[in-house]
Amino acid sequence: MATLSARERASLPDRAFAHIDSSGDRRLPIHDESHVRNALARFERVRFENDAARERARRRLLQAAKRYGIVPVGFIDGQLRSERSARTPDFSTFPTGAVTFLMTDIEGSTLLLQRLEDRYAGLLRDVRAVIRNAGRRCGGRLVDAHGDGSLTVFESTTAAAETAVDMQRAMRTLVWPDDLDVQVRAGIHSGRPTLTDTGYVGLSVHTVSRVCFVGHGGQILITGKTKAAVERSMPTGVRARSLGRHRLAGLPQPQPLYQIEAKGLLTRFPDLRAGVSG
Repeated sequence: MATLSARERASLPDRAFAHIDSSGDRRLPIHDESHVRNALARFERVRFENDAARERARRRLLQAAKRYGIVPVGFIDGQLRSERSARTPDFSTFPTGAVTFLMTDIEGSTLLLQRLEDRYAGLLRDVRAVIRNAGRRCGGRLVDAHGDGSLTVFESTTAAAETAVDMQRAMRTLVWPDDLDVQVRAGIHSGRPTLTDTGYVGLSVHTVSRVCFVGHGGQILITGKTKAAVERSMPTGVRARSLGRHRLAGLPQPQPLYQIEAKGLLTRFPDLRAGVSG
């Protein structure tokens, strides 16, 4: 990318820059493809006067990227990571001992991102809001929202199951951009993890991630351990159907898995995905 001379910069109109500060200083030129790519790489190094200015620059930059056919996957992912780091919870107030985890993940997120480009961030916020609201109603605490997934912890196994059912019902009522079919897979597992000042660690966290991974969009999977804990207090109208034992990546023994079924949920899915995620 050629460096702009002072004369070349002065000859460009204001619309050729993603950001103009209150003093008139024009930053992040976006008048051609190479400068758009450079602006995407340099965005986080720019000091904006306020959040509104940052958002305006972000939108102009994404519009320019779309104009040149650039799919800024890394840029959007970086923005979402920044949002997450700004909302790190105080884990000293989170439950310890026997807890139940609900892990969720958006199915086909890469294809959705390629289809929606800069609009994907809004879709992701909407999906997270559905999951967050369902969890709050049942006493869940959001542990982490990374990439296209989220992890919520519950003191009650029943509350975790209720949250997953409420979430999937809510997802089916929403209308998504371009009439897309947006689906979330969910996994539930109970255990006794270790709580640190940065979150939970232990085999139960690893297990719930693997359980979520093998499912499909719209599906809720629970382990045999979780079923044993919840079967006497299963929410009204909710049942767990056995899917047999399945080997999950990184776990020494095959795990008995069950599918949660209830009114308003999808019930027919392909065979579980191979549990080969690293």
